[in-house]
This record gives sequence, structure tokens and C-alpha cells, in this order.
Amino acid sequence: MEPSTIMQGHRKSLAGYTPQHFLFEVSEDGQVATVRLNRPEKKNPLTFDSYAELRDLFRDLVYASDIRAVVLTGAGGNFSSGGDVFEIIEPLTRMSMPDLLAFTRMTGDLVKAMRRCPQPIIAAVDGICAGAGAIMAMASDLRLATPAAKTAFLFTRVGLAGADMGACGILPRIIGQGRAAELLFTGRVMTAAEGNQWGFYNALHEGEALEAEALKLARSLAEGPYFAHTMTKTMLNQEWAMGLEELIESEAQAQAICMATKDFRRAFEAFAEKRRPEFKGD
Repeated sequence: MEPSTIMQGHRKSLAGYTPQHFLFEVSEDGQVATVRLNRPEKKNPLTFDSYAELRDLFRDLVYASDIRAVVLTGAGGNFSSGGDVFEIIEPLTRMSMPDLLAFTRMTGDLVKAMRRCPQPIIAAVDGICAGAGAIMAMASDLRLATPAAKTAFLFTRVGLAGADMGACGILPRIIGQGRAAELLFTGRVMTAAEGNQWGFYNALHEGEALEAEALKLARSLAEGPYFAHTMTKTMLNQEWAMGLEELIESEAQAQAICMATKDFRRAFEAFAEKRRPEFKGD
């Protein structure tokens, strides 16, 4: 089933979605999806087709009636080595400017789709996380890693600007302007310890525990006030470009919308009855 067949303007289940260029797994209750980059023999590089298919999936998650949280990870002990040297880099050296711009816009559209999809995205990073792989981790909402994670925004090493797929705008907001400038100018590896200390990674876990911890976090978000989480993600994105008065007013409106949901009433009733609330996202 192609994502485009799901996007018909109606909310539908993504449980039956079968991609061609990565793996897609859904928990038994359908609420947590795992997107697994799956070219372990090459450290999970991206191709033109996998870029486009990932973009389409994250666009379609807007319409998912079941998925409440997403775990993004890689197979075989690595997250992603970025764009495939021979399947992307080499062809790019022979393209005309219109084709190059079409490609860079497509890669940027993947980041836009990740930021716009309502589900919290948790990147579970082990091993190599470089180039576009580092960008996908950056574009996620939360990031967990192992001590072996090596993250590099290495675009300058192939003669390109550090300004790729939103890195110059998003990365400084996560780790600060000076640290982001260092990584984007030099292309050097950010160690897992640095990433954790700087706030790029929310936590470090040993390799054998990483995916379980990511799924545990995803599960806790999926079982929480899902509609309110989507509002939090929306506000985190929108308030970047707002002044103080505008952002406070926007949050007043967002919170009033959440207060009108049944989940808000459910939470109050559960508190009054000294039990755990069951959120349904409405």
C-alpha cells in the first residue's frame, strides 16, 4: 500500500502501510510506529527514492487515525551515514541547477514533513549519524543515543555549506549558536557525551537497551494526552518566529482548545477519583 493511497482527505489507519525503502513496524495497539532505515551493509544511507518515500510517510502521518508516536532508528548498529555517495552524491555532480534545486527542496521537504506531522518523533541513534542522518535526528522532537553514537554535520567535507535542510536555523536552537557554528563549519564528529551535555541528546543508553528505552518513551507519550501533545509540538514550531505578545496569545488560544477536549474532563475526573486517566485524543 502506497502512502498516497491513504491520503484521501480522511483519517485512516497506517497499520497496513508497507514501504519499499525502509521498514515500518506498528505496535499491537497501533499507537506507536517504528521507522527503521534498513541498509545496514552500508550504514543505512539515503537514496533519492528513500528521501521521497520518507517525506511522503511523514506527510501522511498527519492523516493517521492510529499512530500517536514515532520511533526513528537504523538497522545494524548505525543510524544513517547520510546520502549515498554513489547513488546521490555522484549523480548530483552532473545535474543542472534546476535539478539540483529540485533535489535540495525535496530534502528540505522531509524536514518540513517531520516537523509538521503531529506525532512526537523520537530518534534512537547508535553508531554513525552523519549528514542527512544527523539532520533527521535533529528534526526529531526527542533524541536518545548510545555512548557509541557519532554525529556529524559533515557537509563542508564534501565542499558544501553547513546550511543544509534547515541546520543553520534548527541546530542553534538545540545546542546554541556557538556550538552549532563549530559543528557546521568544521564537520567534525560530536561525540555522544558532547551531544548529551549540550542537549542534543535527551539521554544516553547502552546499545542493547536503546530501542527499548525509545519505545518506552514513545509509549508514555502515546498513552498521554495525545491531542495536547500535538498542540505542544505545533506551538514549539510556530513560536520560533513570534514576539512575546503574539506567542502568549497563541498559547492562550491553544490551551483553551485543549480545555475544550474530552481528555481534559477525563483527566479531572481521574484525579478526583484517584485513578490514572485514560486519554483518547478527543
